[in-house]
Amino acid sequence: MNDGMMTVVQCWDDGVTTDVRVGEILRKHNAKATFNLNAGLHDAKRKPGWVFKGTDVVRLGLDEMKDVYSGFTIANHSITHPSLAKLPIDAARRDIAEGRERLQQFFGQPVLGFAYPNGSYNEEVMNAVREAGHVYARTTLNVPQPFPPDNAMAFHPCCHFRLDARICGRVPAWVTSQVYDKA
Repeated sequence: MNDGMMTVVQCWDDGVTTDVRVGEILRKHNAKATFNLNAGLHDAKRKPGWVFKGTDVVRLGLDEMKDVYSGFTIANHSITHPSLAKLPIDAARRDIAEGRERLQQFFGQPVLGFAYPNGSYNEEVMNAVREAGHVYARTTLNVPQPFPPDNAMAFHPCCHFRLDARICGRVPAWVTSQVYDKA
């Protein structure tokens, strides 16, 4: 930290409607972020995704995604959000590579990052992510010191948000108050 300033690396998964609000807040504060998206799980219009602790989670429609994510980094989160380490490796390779290709085509920008769906990965999956052209991959393993990562294909975060908790005290208050207090 320098003069009270800090660097916060943040990423948001799954391409859901709460990303609209997150994007507005980030733009207001000139903050950068990465959105990890599943290219195969979005329809032309919004659609129900799942229920999390009694709250309906809704996936964004393709018709709005370019606007919602404009100015942010896009990372691959696979085509279908499977637990990749449980798939036959050829199926995992396809899900990873096709996800990256579709996102690059849709957004017209390089997709260099990957986030393991459900935190599921192993050596074969890490190799498939690298072979598909990604330069880093984020896990869900919370570690106290993420920089520099021991392996760019297993980049561990230093905090992990949940909809019902603020786990990392090093995140600026404007992030937690504006996203979680109004969710």
